[in-house]
Amino acid sequence: MAAYRDADSTCPAHGAVAVTESDSTVIPITRGLYVGVAGDLVVTMADGQTPITFKAAAVGYHPLQVTQVLAATAATDIVALY
Repeated sequence: MAAYRDADSTCPAHGAVAVTESDSTVIPITRGLYVGVAGDLVVTMADGQTPITFKAAAVGYHPLQVTQVLAATAATDIVALY
């Protein structure tokens, strides 16, 4: 059976990739981020705003559309959801 995929942001994620924090790596626009270990989350938002810091981002899902997770990020075990 084929996986259901939809660009509608209300649909659940259909893909996931571990993220390496970097000031130079641009990733495809995410549907959200999963944070495995809490800490500051420093990102470039999909509309180009950078840097945006989410202080003490908790463990769990964050519905953020981002194109970068910057090296200043203290949170770890981050997974990009698509």
